[in-house]
Amino acid sequence: MQNMPITFKIIEPANINSIMPLMLKLTERKTSEAVLKQRFAEMVTQNYECAAIFDRDRLIGIAGMWFCTRHYSGRSVELDHVFIEDGYRKKGLGKQFMKIIYDYVTQKGYQAIELNTYVQNYPSHKFYYNEGFEILGFHFLKKL
Repeated sequence: MQNMPITFKIIEPANINSIMPLMLKLTERKTSEAVLKQRFAEMVTQNYECAAIFDRDRLIGIAGMWFCTRHYSGRSVELDHVFIEDGYRKKGLGKQFMKIIYDYVTQKGYQAIELNTYVQNYPSHKFYYNEGFEILGFHFLKKL
């Protein structure tokens, strides 16, 4: 990774559609690009930001961040749609990305980070355990 000119930044709300290629990979195209664009246009008006990793000018990773206050954790950030391109995994980039996110949200005055990960996504479970995350419960969803 030493040869990669990696940079991290927060995507400006006006440029949120730049993350669509990675979102389409992450969602395995189960949600159309048009629907994703509509949802993200709304999300950026709420307490949402998106952190990004670039190799030169190429977007290679994203992590959505929802900022809120929760009764059990105080000022908290929920990570959402964390994704790094396959070719960049297992090189320490995820750990570096998380450290930058931790520093960023701490600087904004937040005390906790939480996230959901799919039950079958075993590599992510190991990664988050190694990052010090604990399992608190199950995430349920009912579409209306």
